[in-house]
Amino acid sequence: MNQAELINAVTQKVGLPKVQIESTLKELGAVITEQLKTGGEVTLPGLGKLSVKTRAARTGRNPSTGAALAIPEKNVPHFSALKALKDAVTG
Repeated sequence: MNQAELINAVTQKVGLPKVQIESTLKELGAVITEQLKTGGEVTLPGLGKLSVKTRAARTGRNPSTGAALAIPEKNVPHFSALKALKDAVTG
């Protein structure tokens, strides 16, 4: 489902104008991004929790030369699905 399809689906469910739904989704994304930047967590009711995890530094390989290279530590977004969502998806 792309962004336009999501906006259409939500519009049909709640009966609000597409422009309002699109604006709300953009602001939701901005709020979530800002919260994760500061190291916080965001709980999405009925879906799960977004958080930030630190990926440890490691040694990788350049695929074209095979030379070893250092990959630095970095923060990455992480999503943990609720049990109810996992059960709904797996059947």
